[in-house]
Amino acid sequence: MKLKNILAVVLISATTAVLSVWGYGKFMERQYAGVQDPSKVPVNYAGFFGNNNAPAGVVDFGPAASSATPAVVHIKTKTKARQVSNNSRQRYSNPFADLFGDEMGDVFGGPRIIPEQRASGSGVLITDDGYIVTNNHVVDGADEINVTLANKRSYKATVVGTDASSDIAVIKVEAKGLPYLVYGNSDDAKLGQWVLAIGYPLNLDVTVTAGIVSAKSRSIGINDRQNNSAIESFIQTDAAVNPGNSGGALINTSGELIGINSAIASPTGSYAGYSYAIPVNIVKKIVTDIVKFGAVQRAYIGIQYPKENLSEEQKKDLGTGYREGEPGVFVTDVPVDGAAAAGGIKKGDLITKVNGVTVQSGPELQEQVTRFKPGDKISLTYLRGGKESTVSLTLKNKAGNTEIVKTTGIMEKLGAELVAADSKTASANSIPGGVVVKKINDGLLKKTRMQEGFIITSVNDQPIKTVADLDKILSINKGRKVKIEGVYPGFESTYPYPLDLSDVD
Repeated sequence: MKLKNILAVVLISATTAVLSVWGYGKFMERQYAGVQDPSKVPVNYAGFFGNNNAPAGVVDFGPAASSATPAVVHIKTKTKARQVSNNSRQRYSNPFADLFGDEMGDVFGGPRIIPEQRASGSGVLITDDGYIVTNNHVVDGADEINVTLANKRSYKATVVGTDASSDIAVIKVEAKGLPYLVYGNSDDAKLGQWVLAIGYPLNLDVTVTAGIVSAKSRSIGINDRQNNSAIESFIQTDAAVNPGNSGGALINTSGELIGINSAIASPTGSYAGYSYAIPVNIVKKIVTDIVKFGAVQRAYIGIQYPKENLSEEQKKDLGTGYREGEPGVFVTDVPVDGAAAAGGIKKGDLITKVNGVTVQSGPELQEQVTRFKPGDKISLTYLRGGKESTVSLTLKNKAGNTEIVKTTGIMEKLGAELVAADSKTASANSIPGGVVVKKINDGLLKKTRMQEGFIITSVNDQPIKTVADLDKILSINKGRKVKIEGVYPGFESTYPYPLDLSDVD
């Protein structure tokens, strides 16, 4: 009997300990602001959940619309007048240009004035203490942000963080007990499903429009204007969306948030039949990262792939992963310092699944990977030589490691798409390694005359072989001027470029 009693006590103690640890873990998951508590029901849903008594087969949008509209806000921004230099100098494609310096000054000289700008958009309350998700392009560069609720209460808002890649921003007002929208599951959205778009179009009061999901995982290239690492896997709908709807809610008939309205496809700038929303499963990850870390923890597989759909003939020519009629994403390049290279993925492989979820296009692949952070492990299924294989990968960040990024970092400020040079490129140019400047967008590198295709081999005479090397050395030299050196493919000489990091903190 004594032995049985002892065993019983041990079993009870062990069970209690396990439950305590599990419960504490769940409790700690919610101990930072901006995260919804699934056990709480917002006040604006009190009369809706479980009380939609529409007859079977009849879709009634009223309960969902009346429950959601109190949580969708009107955002008005003001950007002060600015004086900017008239930088009208011609930019030459000659890589020798920087060797001669810049002694001529501006061609036309003198500053110019950009007048005060005012704009408006929409936003969605996601917590009862004032966290709001909207589009980055709604608040980007604003000096003043004002938020008005559907009940006409107004607040000053501050920016918590932004992510130009996905066009998401988080702002906050100081208030308690606010209505907010409950997260749904955008994966459950089906073609032909009814949805509602809620926002403040054309400076009107809160407006609800209805439509259906007409496509998923759509990429239209609009976020490329904001960032060189754009993420697009939109839910396409035919709910009417106009200027001012940006940042507003896309909800299902259960009143759940399934997307943030972001763009329209239009030849005129106004609604012409299609609108695009960022899936809420992507939004949740980005919002959580911004609130918890101050920056998005973006994970990369470490591959390049074609953005356009390929014909069967192109697929045959492209790689060993081809199998007639097989959907997937072809790998066109594998940077040496990425997760894919470490996992044995090769150029020509056809990626077919991420964690068992089928991917048939680049946007679908991007949508799956966006949900993870550096250091997370995923399974990747691919075809090579007609044989299907699955490999486990540890995802990395843009710098090629798994460290947490606390701020946007210097690499984002460069405004360029950078990849480590593969062994073939290094050998062809007689260098031990380097970082290829694949594309230059707005940022620090655009202020130099560096051209796309340049291979960075050193900074201040310190060798650069990977993106992580470049990130480390530039971070050490924040606030200073540095000298970047490298080569252009096909040229024997080494070319220097001065880079001013004086304004980088």
